[in-house]
Amino acid sequence: MDIGQRLKEIRIQRGLSQRELATRAGLTNGTISLIEKDKTSPSVASLKSLLDAIPISMAEFFGSIEEPDTPKIFFRAGELTQVAPVGPGQVSLRQLGNARKHTLQVLHETYPPGADTGPEFLAHEGEEAGIITHGQIQLTVGDIVGVLNSGDGYIFDSRLPHRFRNIGTEPCKIVSALTPPVF
Repeated sequence: MDIGQRLKEIRIQRGLSQRELATRAGLTNGTISLIEKDKTSPSVASLKSLLDAIPISMAEFFGSIEEPDTPKIFFRAGELTQVAPVGPGQVSLRQLGNARKHTLQVLHETYPPGADTGPEFLAHEGEEAGIITHGQIQLTVGDIVGVLNSGDGYIFDSRLPHRFRNIGTEPCKIVSALTPPVF
């Protein structure tokens, strides 16, 4: 997906100038321009700030989610919806089902070595929990920093500023849950 082009299309559809979107998202005009020209790739935190300023969810941004007449219960690996930018060295967030139809959002997260959610801390309503299924992650919540390994888990009030960073040498995989859905 061409993230910059998609952002530009949605910004224009919503009648927003680059300057107005930048102000709403707390970013610079130049940053918006660079993203739209695909000269830079936003972090998960920056993209979330941009999309919250529009407003549109990451799931809506990255594609349409089928809404069948009957609830879908089972999902194969290929049926999870990508809800974050994907590229070399970037965090991958894949969503189970349609978060707009549930009060719980389940994500399969992959952090390549050195990848993180961005220099900006995330903060949003609700709670967040997860279990590391492979590798190692450094999680910062407020002023508390912890290093978690495969089999370890976390749960916290997601209104607290937080950031995930893979400090290991292999990819880190996490199965997480958020309530209410925010991505």
